[in-house]
Parts: sequence; C-alpha cells; structure tokens
Amino acid sequence: MGTIGRLQRRESWWNRVATPALAAALLSAPAIGQAQDQAPDPSTEEAADADAAGDALNIPADVQLMTRADPNKRRATARVNGTIITGTDVDQRVALILAANQSNQISPEEEQRLRLQVLRNLIDETLQIQEARLQEIEVTPEEVDQTYNQLATERFGRTIDGMTTYLTGIGSSPASLKRQIEGELAWDRLLRRNVEPFVNVSQEEVGERFTDLEARKGTDEYRIGEIFLAATSNNRTEKLQQAQQIMEQLRGGGSFIAYARQYSQASTAAVGGDLGWIQLAQLQNPQLEQAARDLAPGQLVGPVEIPGGFSILYLIDKRQIGMADPRDAVVSLKQIAIDFPAGTTEAQAQQKAAAFAQGVAAIRGCGEADAAAVQLGAEVVTNDEIVVRSLPEALQSAMLSLNVGETTPPFGSLEDGVRVLMLCGRDDPQVASGPSRDQLMRQMEDERVNRRAQRYLRDLRRDAVVEYN
Repeated sequence: MGTIGRLQRRESWWNRVATPALAAALLSAPAIGQAQDQAPDPSTEEAADADAAGDALNIPADVQLMTRADPNKRRATARVNGTIITGTDVDQRVALILAANQSNQISPEEEQRLRLQVLRNLIDETLQIQEARLQEIEVTPEEVDQTYNQLATERFGRTIDGMTTYLTGIGSSPASLKRQIEGELAWDRLLRRNVEPFVNVSQEEVGERFTDLEARKGTDEYRIGEIFLAATSNNRTEKLQQAQQIMEQLRGGGSFIAYARQYSQASTAAVGGDLGWIQLAQLQNPQLEQAARDLAPGQLVGPVEIPGGFSILYLIDKRQIGMADPRDAVVSLKQIAIDFPAGTTEAQAQQKAAAFAQGVAAIRGCGEADAAAVQLGAEVVTNDEIVVRSLPEALQSAMLSLNVGETTPPFGSLEDGVRVLMLCGRDDPQVASGPSRDQLMRQMEDERVNRRAQRYLRDLRRDAVVEYN
C-alpha cells in the first residue's frame, strides 16, 4: 500500500483536516495512532505505570529541590543530534495553534506551556526525519510539494498562492507545514519497513473480535475525546483549577485536540485525546460512563473527579453498531469561495459577503456554478467523495437537509474569506453489515503497529542528544 493509503488507514491529520482552524489544531503534534477498541483507563493504567516508575527509581515522597527553575528563563530552541530547531520554527507552529483557537492573546504562563509542548513536538519530528535518513529512507521535495498542494486545494479549498497567503498571514509559513509533511511521510515509511513486517494477527484473534462485534450489533458506540490531569492529595486543588480553566477555554471555542495534546497526561494525548469508537463500559469508571451517556455530539463535560485525577470528556460522535447512519452518506460538492483583499474592513467584508450570498442564491444548480463563480469573482473547488460526517459539525445537519443544487449558508471570516458548499449529488449509506474479517484483520494490525510506533519513538527520544539554548 502506498504512503497516502497507509496514512488514510491510520486516520492521520491529513484525513481529519476539514477547515483551516482544525488543520492548525491537528498540526500541533505528530500524528501517532493508537488502539481504537481498547480505551486506556487513566485512573488505573497511567497511575500504575507512574507508581511502578517511582518504585523502580526509589524516589522519596518528600522531594526537596536543591535549585529552583528561573521562570523568566526560556529555552525556546534546541539542537537535536546536531540539527537546530530555531525560535522561528517554534513561533510558526505556535501560530498554527493560536489560529485554531482563534486567539491572538494568551497569558504568559499559557504561552510558555504551549511553546514547550510545540518544542517537544518538533524534537519528535526531527528524530523521525533523522532516523529515516539514517536508514536511507528518502522523502523527496517533490513528494512533499505534491502532498502540500493536495492539502491546500482539496482540504483547505485554496490555491497554492492562497495557502501561502493564509499561512504567512497567521504568522506561520509553507516551510513549517512542509516540514511536518516530511516528518509524517518519513515516519510512515519507517514503520512500514521496521514495524509492520513483524506484526502478526492470528485468524483466531480476528474471529474473537468478529464474534464480539456481532454480539454488540445495534448497541450504542461513542467516539470520545479525553483530557486527563493526574492529581494527588497534595496537588488536588491546583489540578482542579487547571481543569476548570481548560473547560473555560474549550467552551470559549478552544480546540479540544490542541488542548489534549498540550495538557492531557493520558496516552491518548498523542492523538488529540481521541479514544476512538468505544462502548461506555470500556471507560471502566461509573462516573465517566454516566457523564458520557448524557452528552450529545459536540458537547463537553467535566472536570469529573476519578481515582488518580480529573477527566474532561468531549463526545465527538455517536452511532449504533452495524446500523446505517445518514452521516455516512457520500456527497459530491462544489465549494464556491471568495477571499478578502488585505486591508478590507469589517464593514466592507460584510457588504461583499452579502453580495456574494445574493449571487450564489441565484445559481440554478451545479451546472451553472463554474460560470456564475466567474461573474462573482469566486473560485470553485470540486470534490466528489466527501463523507458527510467528515465535515465540521455545524455543516453536517445543514448538508443532510439540502436537495441537489442547493447550498449551505455562507460561512467564513475576514481572514479566511466566505464560502458555500453546493450539493451536486448524494449516495446514501446502505444498512451497515459491519466490518469484514479482512477489515478487522487490518484494523487489529494497525492497532499493534501503532503501539509499537509509540515504543519506537520513545527509544529514539531516549537515545537522542538534545542540547537546549
């Protein structure tokens, strides 16, 4: 299977990008998959690992620090096995996260934590690229450019120049995004050479998973995001306050994925807190089960106190196993979009957006869209294979209520421009028969590859020579 195929199977950031804001959130860390059917319980597994580590190192309970860290001293750059990560590299990745959270102002403490997390992500990315080069695994500039161009046009709905303008406008750059693409491709090829050939799943294991899924057909499944903050009796108040602050930021429009990667102490932090599709019993905690059961997709709950700390849950989606879901419909869309020139005021943008909406409303179906877009000074991007559930939550219900030839309400911003989606066709989902045995085999193989990938990356970190400036 090709590189993009493997990236799709692991549901990397490439396939989850639906809007520039979501892309920025996802780009805050390397995408490393994890098991989708076995949700780790942070109150048991993480705490047990921490206790075991403490016992092995024989660390006393009453630690007395001999020196104090200077809060005014920031180590914003690093040299990783000789490769320099500059302050500009950090700045440009931070800009992506701030754009995702639609926030230009954060507290100095928040900024410091964010920069440290971004620096850790860049170190991981550098180690992945270095390991690929050491093993003579090549990622060519042409391959990176091809993926970047595809991302710009198909996911962001922008021209290459428009993508450059967007990234530089938020304080980032095409080079920063291309470097992350290089890291993704390099890591994918490393795993295909050094991990995947040594992963085996028996037919007996597949059979057990298949029988379990058949028994659960028709029952509810939940796709849940988690942010877990470990707490002890000594720091309970501090951690509760931190969790409450995170909830306030999330309710104010902050990116759950970005906050999970930045703050969560569960193993799912690497994938933005995504537990995958689970049944509530897999949470292994009555308080979390009850809290999640009362959520509707898109809602948050927390902080919920559980043994070992506090959890914040976000219900990404909900479905019934083996049953058809309208959001699985595959639609053919035309995106019609206009941008605002630099220096456009809010009033001018509103006026231009109103004229654009009026012009779009007069278009009689997809056959007229391209010609009408020229008259409106708009660009058209066509995509014939969009799954409704991959769209942002706010657009899903609107899309399902459209007839062919109709458009969503206009959406956008002064920075992103204004756009509509026109429905050109829809293939409704059939009653789901559940995954085949071959699909289950691939899924279980991916789960094991992803677990070994996490260990692989930990080994690279342990052996690295990292100097901070």
